[in-house]
Amino acid sequence: MNLLVKNVTIADPQSQFNSQPCDVRVENGKIKNIGQLSADKNETVFDAQGAFLTPGFFDLNCVAGDPGFETKEDIGTLMQTAKAGGFTGLALLPQTSPVIQSKSQVEYIVNKAKNNLVDVLPVGAISQNHEAKELAELFDMQQAGAVAFSDGDKALQDDGFMSRALQYAKGFNALLMVYPENKSIAGKSQINESKNSVLLGMKGLPALAEEMHIARDIFLADYNETKIHISNISTAGAVALIRKAKKDGVQVSCDVTAHHLVFTEELLSDFDSNYKVKPPLRGKADVKALIAGLKDGTIDAITSQHRPEEIEFKNVEFEIAHYGIIALQTVLPLLLKAGLDIALIAEKLAINPRKLLNLTVPVIEEGSKANFTVFDTTEKWLYHSASNYSKSANSPLLGTELTGKVKLVCNNNQYWEN
Repeated sequence: MNLLVKNVTIADPQSQFNSQPCDVRVENGKIKNIGQLSADKNETVFDAQGAFLTPGFFDLNCVAGDPGFETKEDIGTLMQTAKAGGFTGLALLPQTSPVIQSKSQVEYIVNKAKNNLVDVLPVGAISQNHEAKELAELFDMQQAGAVAFSDGDKALQDDGFMSRALQYAKGFNALLMVYPENKSIAGKSQINESKNSVLLGMKGLPALAEEMHIARDIFLADYNETKIHISNISTAGAVALIRKAKKDGVQVSCDVTAHHLVFTEELLSDFDSNYKVKPPLRGKADVKALIAGLKDGTIDAITSQHRPEEIEFKNVEFEIAHYGIIALQTVLPLLLKAGLDIALIAEKLAINPRKLLNLTVPVIEEGSKANFTVFDTTEKWLYHSASNYSKSANSPLLGTELTGKVKLVCNNNQYWEN
């Protein structure tokens, strides 16, 4: 593959070319030259017209459904959706049937996704069948290619089990990515506990349920002197807890979804089940605290929390609808709407996610592997059925005009132009 990307602005704080307008030449999967370049006869030229070029986006938290729920999303459509959203790498959660909890099941994901532009890296289950009773085959899964371990959206309630899992994972430097929710407090709640939940007549999920669980995990990580990653934080209190823990030297990291940086609980007034997510949409003060946490380094990464669902699980009454939205294609527009600058987007969406998983971080330098995303921050586009690459359609943004478009992705000696 020979490709010349003309007229881009490099946005990579690791690169000597950061913030510079350049041309980038790719030959045989590597960046050969960066500068003001003229096209050769045997290369494809892509004129980016001043768009930004960052290391390829990487998502820490997405679901396909393969195996078992391929009608929601299979790995093939997941990779197509990822490319359209600017992602060249994904950490795929084990919310499948059967659960990804053994060496052979990890190998199934690895083999099914290999030799593609998008790197799909399996995350193994922490507990067998997500039941939090017995540990899954963590070490064997890591040897087979699992990059981390998670029970997805199921929070581990048993304190002793969580402590033992951390102790075991520490022995081979594995990362546990855990969802924070104290189930005894959360109960059967549907939305954020606030005046809004009272107004809508629905049981509210207090911030306390998330924050108590995070406090427990911080204590356990500190006690066991090991690392832990908190997935999908959503409250101001959660940010404060993790900020203090980091200052105290606890090995804790965390992420936030793109939609929790923009959407708030007021959007639920029409009971649109496409806004039903887990954790629930919170208040404006929480959104403000989450953005501040990104800027001061408390929050390490941004995720899509891509959760495809068939129409029969979403086009129903709010209380019985499944949680989740398809999100890979809308992460960039939401981050721009949240007011994040390009440097912060590159850090939280491309660099830090890979650092957390001890993966090689792409650098926009001559001689480096070509793994990058080109996007225009001002171009508008219509997100509708024709431009949606997912099998599912559970997004409140479908049918709307979005600002911020991915133009080109490149990885593994392949490129895709939007």
